[in-house]
Amino acid sequence: MAEAVDRYVEMVRAKTATGALAPGSAEVYARDVHTFAGLAGLERVLDDLDGADVDEVLLRFARKPDGRRAAERPGGGAALQSAASQARFRRSVSAFFQHAAISGWVQLNPMLTVTVRSKQRGGLRAERRALTTEQAAGLVGAARELSTDRPRGGRSDQRTELRDALIVLVLAAVGPRVSELTGANSEDFFVNAGTRYWRIFGKGGRTRDVPLPRPVAQVLDAYLAEGRPLLDRGVEPKALLLSWRGRRLARGDVQAVIDRVLARVEPGRRRSVTPHGLRHTTATHLLAAATDMDAVRRVLGHADLSTLGRYRDELPGELEAAMRVHPLLGRDDPEPIP
Repeated sequence: MAEAVDRYVEMVRAKTATGALAPGSAEVYARDVHTFAGLAGLERVLDDLDGADVDEVLLRFARKPDGRRAAERPGGGAALQSAASQARFRRSVSAFFQHAAISGWVQLNPMLTVTVRSKQRGGLRAERRALTTEQAAGLVGAARELSTDRPRGGRSDQRTELRDALIVLVLAAVGPRVSELTGANSEDFFVNAGTRYWRIFGKGGRTRDVPLPRPVAQVLDAYLAEGRPLLDRGVEPKALLLSWRGRRLARGDVQAVIDRVLARVEPGRRRSVTPHGLRHTTATHLLAAATDMDAVRRVLGHADLSTLGRYRDELPGELEAAMRVHPLLGRDDPEPIP
């Protein structure tokens, strides 16, 4: 991170010599990317950052006190960043990653999956990305159907139906970071007391053992027994997810897989979604089903419960459903109001 930022700032300042950029603008870019690096972590590997990481930094910046605006607060003290400063900071970060992608510093521009957007008056806000129950059911149903499809044409050693179904089901049911999924090895899955678990190696060197729902475990077993051997070329003996060339699947390939499965969903239930959007979907639906918040935190691999607020989207009808199953009054199924 530190090296990439230094090289970017050097490039930006060099543009002032040619007149391509005003000195003031160059200093703003330089200050913003240095701030970004400090909030993200100078020792981080730039290419390890995904959309969720950038979301977190953007929201941390929005809450960061602005010492220059102390006089604006009654009684003194630092005011928060203005909406204009937040929008400018996001533009600076976007320009930085655009340059990083062009220069080959990152394989995939994480800004493509960022959910935090600039609002005209309200500053940076996370855009809601979770699929509704109907949309999620359509995608999961298409994935399960795909897992039972029989090959129809094409080379048998390039069949990816089981792999694609597994990717979508794991993303929708468990909500891992895309880097955790593509970095998974076959040996990371084990059985304990009859339940399939995935040992996920997450951020900060933390590991978590997450039980897989039975339908997901069944597709995993089918993929390991039938799908993966077809793709294995002997060059990636440990990787769980392989391309048809036998290489470990890259993070950028996962979106193409989701889009292929989405194409099988009937139009009325189809909505585009990113891997990070499926992570939002997992959290939203688990919490809407009154799943213990700490359990959801552990499934998603967060260190702090407060982070869940960023993944919690509002679902149509959930308040009405909650009131029908009130813990103090019992279940209530009223007659429809005429």
